[in-house]
Amino acid sequence: TKAQRMIEENIGLVDAVCELLDARIPRASCNPDIDRLAAGKPRLVILNRCDLADPAVTKLWSAAFRDQGLAVLETDARSGKGINGFVPAVRALLADKLADYERKGQSGRGLKIMVLGIPNVGKSTFINKVAGRKAAAAGDKPGVTRGRQWINIDRGLDMLDTPGILWPKFDSQEVGEMLAVTNAIKSDVLDRETLAANFMLRLRELYPEALESRYGIKPTGDENGFELLELAAKRRGFLVSRGEYDIERMANTLLDEYHSGKLGRLSLERPE
Repeated sequence: TKAQRMIEENIGLVDAVCELLDARIPRASCNPDIDRLAAGKPRLVILNRCDLADPAVTKLWSAAFRDQGLAVLETDARSGKGINGFVPAVRALLADKLADYERKGQSGRGLKIMVLGIPNVGKSTFINKVAGRKAAAAGDKPGVTRGRQWINIDRGLDMLDTPGILWPKFDSQEVGEMLAVTNAIKSDVLDRETLAANFMLRLRELYPEALESRYGIKPTGDENGFELLELAAKRRGFLVSRGEYDIERMANTLLDEYHSGKLGRLSLERPE
């Protein structure tokens, strides 16, 4: 893709790579080409939107990434949580390079980093918070950031923003569904009722208490996703006609309420 070509053309200009992931779905929101694209550069993983994720699970992910030799920072770009730790984390990541510059009498030499992420992972908002101004184009639609721009975020530290990159084919239907549920891709590319039904099954597995507290249903483990949607629609009083409930409305309600955080802080993946 054009975005990947741009990254490949500019990777030699930077000292490190910063990859933004959605803390709720770190595996699904990681571009599978990142290892190749990063070309062996030191990497800092940003687990963004941590305020929407299960904090205990986020800690597990942080530990898992550190076990892989990666630096990790937990942030919520919208609220600014964790943002102040970014510059120190980059300088710690590149401490050896800074020490080398010092030995060579180049202590004033700056550092350059590249920030990567799939569309709609909060990259532009993150950059704006780090830079303290509206430095990157941001929007509600996936893939709104375009073109190349260098942004000064601290004395002697510049960041290269890149367009959001997303692989052309998902590894699995499950990955596509998690990206749709978290709004990384448009959910209308999938059937929303099927998406919501499968999401119900994931919630039953990971957070059955959320289904009970929000929708008043206690899954037995025998229901399929559509039956769970119907139970929730019944509890909400989403009646179409006598004895028939509005599954479509319930599907949209479920997805909207998860996206807005009304179901609580829920992480949809666990480290292996």
